[in-house]
Amino acid sequence: MSVPHVIVVGAGSTGAATAHDLALRELRVTVIERGEVASGTTGRNHCLLHSGGRYCVTDRESAIECIDENMTLRKIMPDLLELNDGLFVALTEADLAFKDRFLEGCAACHIPARDIPVKRALAMEPYLNPATLAAVQVPDGVFEPFRFCLAFLATARRYGAVVRRYTEVTDFIFSGKSVTGVKVKDRRTGETETLGADLVVNAAGPWAGEIASKAGVSVPEVPTAGVMVTLDCRLNNMVLNRLNKPSDGDIVVPQRATSVIGTTSWTVEDPDLITIPPEHVARMISQGEQLLPLVRKVPMRAKMAVARPLIARSGVDAREVSRTFECFDHAADGVNGFITIAGGKTTTARAMAERVADIVCEKLAIAAVCQTRDVPLASYRLFYQ
Repeated sequence: MSVPHVIVVGAGSTGAATAHDLALRELRVTVIERGEVASGTTGRNHCLLHSGGRYCVTDRESAIECIDENMTLRKIMPDLLELNDGLFVALTEADLAFKDRFLEGCAACHIPARDIPVKRALAMEPYLNPATLAAVQVPDGVFEPFRFCLAFLATARRYGAVVRRYTEVTDFIFSGKSVTGVKVKDRRTGETETLGADLVVNAAGPWAGEIASKAGVSVPEVPTAGVMVTLDCRLNNMVLNRLNKPSDGDIVVPQRATSVIGTTSWTVEDPDLITIPPEHVARMISQGEQLLPLVRKVPMRAKMAVARPLIARSGVDAREVSRTFECFDHAADGVNGFITIAGGKTTTARAMAERVADIVCEKLAIAAVCQTRDVPLASYRLFYQ
């Protein structure tokens, strides 16, 4: 009996984790990526290993997903994470009034949170605003997105997965109402070919809608852009968050020798064509300066924008859309053999992969349990060996 073949479209965090999960379940896996690994949303995200603290008041489902996956990733990829923790700090009376709701939210979502003395917070973060009124410590962390994805893919390849970069899905192959493969184009040579598959997983992030349309279906996804500003200096050791509901410029993430301020939020039609509004950049600086007064005195290293693959909710503003994820089995749309996984965050990529892999196995009548909570990932360096 032949091993079922699953094509995964996208080699960002979700696609990489999905390939890893399916390969561990002994399926034949091919990953199709139109660019380099993590060259889309994953490679331009905030690099934050979420504790869930940002969502524990406004989006508890996402907060619980984040803290659960935070703890899992610490087990399976410890060498790839900077476990520096995070501080939620109050700078105004409104922030201070939010603290009790925040601590209650953390407790409800099982997020370890400690109310620490301001004096201690300032000792831990010397450049923190000296006017800070309160600080709460949570288990935030930092990762490097490219290596994050490479580690999942290196492990997937160890179990037989094939990763095809610079290869674009141009169309789907059908037998009746069932997807039986994809047409692809090598973006380096221009050569085209057809790849057969028993099932296709669409893990293309904010491009998932574009991929789904090629199969004649749609997904309720809203590409939501955000601007980030990278400083040419690392001003903070821990992740710094404003102690309030998520808003523009309320977080500064240390990444290697830089600090990254983020982020704004607005919907876009094409995730490949995002114009960075100058006023968004200015807002990142002015808001970041409130957390770290030295922000304005440090040279800007880069400004960037990327689209988040959020799930649409009727009548809900982009800032308020949940950061949770969903799987869409397009058999409900009359197309068999095609599943989309959308939404979520890089922190929850492994959980997203587990969810979609469970559905894949059910549809292919394969009895294989998820192993990714416990199997340590291979070194990201092995991807190139």
